[in-house]
Amino acid sequence: MNLRKKMTGAAAVSVLLACSAALTGCNSDVHVKVSDYNFDTAGNMFAYAEFELSGEPLAESLGVDLDVLDAGKIDQPTAFDYKAGIESYEYSEEAMYEVVEKSGLGLHLVNGPATTLEAQAAGIANNELLASRFQHMADSVGQPAEDIQQNMYPTFIEYASGDPHYNQKVDTGKYADGEDGAYIPNYQVNFASLRWNRDKMKKQLVPAAYGATMLKQSLWAGDFLGNLHDAKSDEEVDASTAEEGPEADQGLKLGVSSVDGMQGMILTDEVWNKLLYVRDNLFYDPASKNIGGLVNTPDGYLPHAVDVEEAGDKDFETIKNLKVADGRSLLQDQWLMLWPTSEFFGMTDQRAANPNRNPAFARVFDGDPFPAAPAVNADGDESNDIASTDPYTVTRDVLLAVFDTIKNRHWNDKTGAFVTEAEGDKQGTQVDTFQAGYTIEALRMFERAIDGLPVGYANGEGAEGLKTEQGAAAKEMITKQADFILSALINKDGLAATGYDAAKGQADKDTSLQAQIGAIRGLTSAFLATEDEKYRDAARKLYAAMDEKLWDNDLKAYKTKGSDASYDAFTAGGVSAVFRLALEHLKNTSSDTDAPKALDQNAIQDRYVAFFRQVVNGPTLDEGMQASEFWDTGDVYKEGDDSGNTDGDTVPQIQKGHGDHGIAPILLPVKLSN
Repeated sequence: MNLRKKMTGAAAVSVLLACSAALTGCNSDVHVKVSDYNFDTAGNMFAYAEFELSGEPLAESLGVDLDVLDAGKIDQPTAFDYKAGIESYEYSEEAMYEVVEKSGLGLHLVNGPATTLEAQAAGIANNELLASRFQHMADSVGQPAEDIQQNMYPTFIEYASGDPHYNQKVDTGKYADGEDGAYIPNYQVNFASLRWNRDKMKKQLVPAAYGATMLKQSLWAGDFLGNLHDAKSDEEVDASTAEEGPEADQGLKLGVSSVDGMQGMILTDEVWNKLLYVRDNLFYDPASKNIGGLVNTPDGYLPHAVDVEEAGDKDFETIKNLKVADGRSLLQDQWLMLWPTSEFFGMTDQRAANPNRNPAFARVFDGDPFPAAPAVNADGDESNDIASTDPYTVTRDVLLAVFDTIKNRHWNDKTGAFVTEAEGDKQGTQVDTFQAGYTIEALRMFERAIDGLPVGYANGEGAEGLKTEQGAAAKEMITKQADFILSALINKDGLAATGYDAAKGQADKDTSLQAQIGAIRGLTSAFLATEDEKYRDAARKLYAAMDEKLWDNDLKAYKTKGSDASYDAFTAGGVSAVFRLALEHLKNTSSDTDAPKALDQNAIQDRYVAFFRQVVNGPTLDEGMQASEFWDTGDVYKEGDDSGNTDGDTVPQIQKGHGDHGIAPILLPVKLSN
């Protein structure tokens, strides 16, 4: 049984007494102070995507029995099991819902382009169409429509940033009794009190922000809809065992369970609308300096920032006008669009030539509940393709356009590296190690998706691919960029430089934690894409050097640059990723001739736990990156207990966090000192 499904009903958790020896914060001399209470969408959603992958999937791959984990039993059966299987994973899921269902940080799905098209075809109002669509999706997964959360604010595209403090008192009144003396609070089923202040939102469309959000949505949607379940027992069923024909006729429903399946449906609808809006509205023509549909700007790209003037509908906010605020193409924007679009393409892929298609996904996109692609668009012959708004066609169109942007605007073939920005036809000269490394990972996912290989949690599984031209081009760039890291970016101390100036032909003299993260991430991705051991060997050496030279044993964290230890969400997400890669691919094995202690599995897990305790959770209730927590991580609500911290850890309940009415469970930047 998946832990995720255990957590969706009433909280079955026990209450821990306050400070125990296992918890950070009892006797800590280190301060982990929040430096800014602004919410950065791109950084948060990126970090939580890495937290997700470093959560349940990682724990399970290392042999952890997820069924024995209990949110109320902190650090049991081990601290690593709990931090990965409960905290990392559940923080990740709840933050996504805060952004795309609760906060209002973006534009309402009722005005999404697919919603609008279907409403026009049906001759009804958009809100009526969306309500009926949600009811239909609920039926497809076997969830009673009345169980859908009330006053949800589903977004089809998200803004760049906002104030994560709640705009009114959070409704923590009792909705229903739970178990072990706990109760389910009203805000868990009615999201009305969880809105953020729209006047404090940065109403700007930034590809890294709505792309990173899409990464979270796509990873969870793929997990939630990646199998079927029995309509009566709600138990997961292997989709490959189902017979042809409607699943309902076989006593089956879509999704791994009814509750998770419904969330998967909502997330999928949001992503479809997002990509359709991006394709038909947000591509920039640098010659005319106008934005519009991809069909009208075949050589266009997604600009860094587009200002939104809202129409003023207080219930279902929509767009009145768009204005390009920054017409540059930034590498971070492009790889944070390429990666999630690749993930979603793996779900929607309907190419007849692809033998690896997940049969559960095939049922989701067979025309009900989501439209199927025209047959000519999936036949492998591009010459007969037609325009379409179905999820597969829209995703393919955006995916290939973003790939072309990276290849044509950011790839410097002479240098053999990706540059961080381009404007119009002018390419910049700076190579950033973090950005280049993550571009390798995004290209790895692109190559897998376009070649029909498994993505999502199964992105390491082998299969026979389609060997497309685009996949080959991606792999060539992966190899050259990884070779460039080896030849040009490693300094005499064995650390990666922060970047490289292609015009001067020299690497930067300074280094940083982000540079190590980018280099390790990129080299490990190159190893996974090519199976060339030289990339794994180099990533192992970098990890050992990073651990030796940047870890501060007093701070219980890595120094980020020089003597400074300041963490934003991008850095925290990257650290989480590096620990995961070390545990999955870089740790010492019997075949390794060199076995540094830093790469022993126990040593990596110790670093994971220490980092999570110190930097993410923080030593005290008002310190650490995680601003607050939900009941999924053990902070249950009990009548008569107004502590706002019933599990006795160092992260408060949402209504007791910073601010007049509390703060959402998201990540904030911190600075460590002693």
